[in-house]
Amino acid sequence: MIELSPPTVCLQTGGLGYEIDVPMSTLYKLPPTGQTVTLHTHLAIREDAHVLYGFATPTERAAFRALIKVSGIGARTALSVLSGLSVEDLADAVERQESGRLVKVPGIGKKTAERLLLELRDKLGAVSGLTRPDGAPVPAGGGNDVLNALQALGYSAAEARRATASLPEDLSVSDGIRQALKALSRG
Repeated sequence: MIELSPPTVCLQTGGLGYEIDVPMSTLYKLPPTGQTVTLHTHLAIREDAHVLYGFATPTERAAFRALIKVSGIGARTALSVLSGLSVEDLADAVERQESGRLVKVPGIGKKTAERLLLELRDKLGAVSGLTRPDGAPVPAGGGNDVLNALQALGYSAAEARRATASLPEDLSVSDGIRQALKALSRG
């Protein structure tokens, strides 16, 4: 990272500097200027500009992409939402249909919050990794750790969710990874 000017960071890659807009949640996780950093990016191509958005985790990026698909929500508003709420808090607010939590985010009014709750209801749980593909909650006993481990090994989020969907709740993380890898190897 060569420059930090919230909400924008400038990263150098291959001799080129890239300005990347990031939510505050990502900004707080960045190392000091001059150190190496990895961001998960989204490129928005408009008539007047190509804009890069960066996120600390693939989950944040997926939530951003879900947010910008909502009618009337642009990239700036999506960044504002992710700056004000973690992905887990956003998913929880959507699951509980709590518009009050969304209204506290700058730029989100009552009608916008209700539209977000309505349009994200079936989408955000899977994005955040808080639900399985069948809609059941991911078990608290390491389900997210198994999911993250599979993704770190190079499996897509969808493959990882399918492999962990049938794991018992009381399974340890290492046993969960082992069983999920067996399921993935079978097809």
